[in-house]
Amino acid sequence: MRDRADFERYVEQRSARLLRTAYLLCRDWGTAEDLLQTALAKAWFAWRRVGENPDPYVYRILANTHATWWRRRWKGEIPTETLPDEAARGPAADPAAGLGARDEVRSVLAALPARQRAVLVLRYFADLPDAEIAEVLGCSVATVRSQAARALAKLRVDPAARAALTSELR
Repeated sequence: MRDRADFERYVEQRSARLLRTAYLLCRDWGTAEDLLQTALAKAWFAWRRVGENPDPYVYRILANTHATWWRRRWKGEIPTETLPDEAARGPAADPAAGLGARDEVRSVLAALPARQRAVLVLRYFADLPDAEIAEVLGCSVATVRSQAARALAKLRVDPAARAALTSELR
């Protein structure tokens, strides 16, 4: 039986990795923090029922909560080329210019469908085996493998993706 001390140890040990996973799912640090906090709150309520390895359970909460938020996301925002406060100051240097290869990889991941992105993030960034990814996403191992294969095939034929991934691996 798990107790509060087990949960606190788990959060201390795994929160950085879980936050990176949440960020790769939603591509925004503020939203990722909110997503992780919500996931950990949900995990807390079920903590006594969680088995010996809580990672698949928490990853599943992350993925499902992100999917729910994505479905409910308000699409009423209108992007503008120049923010109002920047327009008053005049042209400014691009703040994203120095992010380099990691930003390119994030952009490449963002171009993938949500399920394919989740499979790649859980496989390559969270280091989960296919069976655990299937458990987290609530699908079969074959679906995980096919989603990964489709995502990697898309990345292979996209010249920008190939360049971004090649530069990140150097």
